[in-house]
Amino acid sequence: MAARGAVDLDGGRADRRGAPQRAGRRAGRAVTASGERLANLAYGAGWGVVKALPGGVASRIFDTAGVLAARRAGPGVLRLRANLARVVPDAGPAELDALVRDGMRSYARYWCEAFRLPVMDPAAIVTGTAGTGLEPALEAMRAGRGVVLALPHSGNWDAAGVWVIEIMRRAGLHPGFSTVVERLRPAAVYERFVGYRESLGFEVFASDDGAAAYRGLVARLRAGGLVCLVADRDLSAAGVDVTLLGERARMPAGPARLAAMTGALLMPAHTSFDGRGWRIDVGDAIDVAGRAAVPAATQTLADAFTAGIRTSPQDWHMLQPVFTTDAPDPVGVA
Repeated sequence: MAARGAVDLDGGRADRRGAPQRAGRRAGRAVTASGERLANLAYGAGWGVVKALPGGVASRIFDTAGVLAARRAGPGVLRLRANLARVVPDAGPAELDALVRDGMRSYARYWCEAFRLPVMDPAAIVTGTAGTGLEPALEAMRAGRGVVLALPHSGNWDAAGVWVIEIMRRAGLHPGFSTVVERLRPAAVYERFVGYRESLGFEVFASDDGAAAYRGLVARLRAGGLVCLVADRDLSAAGVDVTLLGERARMPAGPARLAAMTGALLMPAHTSFDGRGWRIDVGDAIDVAGRAAVPAATQTLADAFTAGIRTSPQDWHMLQPVFTTDAPDPVGVA
């Protein structure tokens, strides 16, 4: 369901003149462009059609899609299974099958809600969310100190963002925060996602914006605001080696580095589904006493993520490689 990079369809073998290879590349570009147009239409239909459906109807459709996806066991589902095997290493095949099925149902629920969030009442999201541990963050921002919330790909982090913004509004704080997202292809799909998250009150930077994104996050924190970062998978070459769920992995240094640079409070958070509602648990602040403390602080984040993921493994939507020993998936696998 997640938009990924284009598939490399260049399978032509070059002779000495290279003509078959060039023809293969032209064909590959044509197929890729067609796929990107279809992706844009599909996501456009999601936001245009799904949010117009009755909530119960949409939920049943996506739940069935999640079950069917688990049954088909495509590359993304197989990757999820391998990742979940690290969460519950003692699980037998049948238990792991059930966990993967529940994981894909959870993932499908995330997408159903993503398409419907723009028309959902923020007050209803607050009522339906069990939240703990946010008060120290609110107190820090009232005192003019920035806060970095770091969390894994679990539950519905967009709904959690709506909850946080509404709680900030009720606390008399500026209702908004900054975040970073992976730039998707095609560009039209990425722009839809940016527009969607901005409509929820998020300030969005692309992960490949580099210095511009970093300056935006620093400015938010130095103004005593909030930055929320999904941080259980490193997308750069500058990550920190950690132990996550008992396995070696790399996590981004960004959350701890921002805290070290700005003096912001760094706090782990975990989001999950709670029956028909949602849950967000914010952990204790992590000390980051200067840049030298960034690796240790990132490991403390990994420990917090491990504890949170193990409480609700079915809600960890990690369909991509995350552990050091795993080979990257082919480009284009969702």
